[in-house]
Amino acid sequence: MTPQATDSDMPDTTVETSVCTANSTWWLVAGASLISMGLAAYEIVPASVTPLIQDSLQVGPTAAGLLVGVMFGTAVIVSLPAGAALDRTDSRTAMALAVGILVIAGVWGWRAGRRGQYEAIIASRVLGGIAYVVVWNAGIDMVSRAVDGSHRATAVGIFTASGPVGFALGQGTGPLIAQRFGWPAVFLAFIGPAIVGVVVFWPASRGHGGSRGDAPSLREFGAVLRSPSVWLVGILGFLGYALYLFVNSWGSSYLAQGLDFSLAVSGLVVAVFPAVGVLSRISGGLISDRVFDGSRRPVVLWSFGLAAPLLFGFTQFRSLALLVAVLLLIGFAVQLTLGLSFTYVRELVDPRVAATAVAFQTSIGLAGAFVAPIAGGAVVNRAGFEPAFLLAGAVAVAGIIVAWQAPEPGRE
Repeated sequence: MTPQATDSDMPDTTVETSVCTANSTWWLVAGASLISMGLAAYEIVPASVTPLIQDSLQVGPTAAGLLVGVMFGTAVIVSLPAGAALDRTDSRTAMALAVGILVIAGVWGWRAGRRGQYEAIIASRVLGGIAYVVVWNAGIDMVSRAVDGSHRATAVGIFTASGPVGFALGQGTGPLIAQRFGWPAVFLAFIGPAIVGVVVFWPASRGHGGSRGDAPSLREFGAVLRSPSVWLVGILGFLGYALYLFVNSWGSSYLAQGLDFSLAVSGLVVAVFPAVGVLSRISGGLISDRVFDGSRRPVVLWSFGLAAPLLFGFTQFRSLALLVAVLLLIGFAVQLTLGLSFTYVRELVDPRVAATAVAFQTSIGLAGAFVAPIAGGAVVNRAGFEPAFLLAGAVAVAGIIVAWQAPEPGRE
């Protein structure tokens, strides 16, 4: 007689499936983050060689700032249509196509830079901005859907940490690449990480990223845009990104032109500002999920509250070690908001239009990123670095005021 199999004799397929799924999710997040890191480095790197670009192309601070700002301006325009499309299409395929667009943009910008064609460089950066916003929105959408709600802010924080890693990579290595290969090479240098990211991401993301079934109606789409709560969180993103890009864009120039540090040293010092975001963006989600039991607003209040006094006093510091320490603290504080706001906003809307809400947050946040390098350049050109950093401190104070009015998801 054949013995009957007992539960203990049977393989634990549930555990194996769970481990396999967890591993797949990890590789999905890792691959998406590599793609995003490459795009973020490409996005910020002109800021690290601004004096070289100004001398080579014979342009002023505002025009030089536009090389960074135009990508964010493009994202502001493209983000909402991209988000609406992602609620209806396959986010996985969209991310792969976006990397192809980045390759075209990088080669175009490199060729235009070698020929001294400022307008063509701007056009290539517009194309890069389209790639950036598709990867950002699709990546957040896929990561959010791949994990359960209790870990969502943490997982999204890990993905959004790819932004500061890329910014640090671009700020720290841009001057070295320019010194060795000429400044136009900075537009090519960071295509590689994005391609590697696709190789990791594509197999791990199989079965993820598809549309949610019926497309959201125009009424559901419009409800996102009419929500006061969504707008408040959007304004927090605007202010946070404005601070983030102002320091990233003009911090290096301040150290080089205001304090006479070398361009290479200035780039490495300012690189600590985005680099600390790896810790900040992940810990922002962890603190919110674990310490504040899912509450989002306390983290945002601490973010702007810590940044404000440090920005007001930034130009009073002269010691290199002290400047590094202050930049670390400002970078940590500001990026607490940047990592958390995308989880924050999607929890305020119906899940069917979550990608649209994330796209809205991206659009409004990147509007601040677009304005900051250009407005910062105008203030620096007219009044100098000290008034520009004082204005940044005032922006942080505005963030405190808005955060105080922001709702908690599910408690409006």
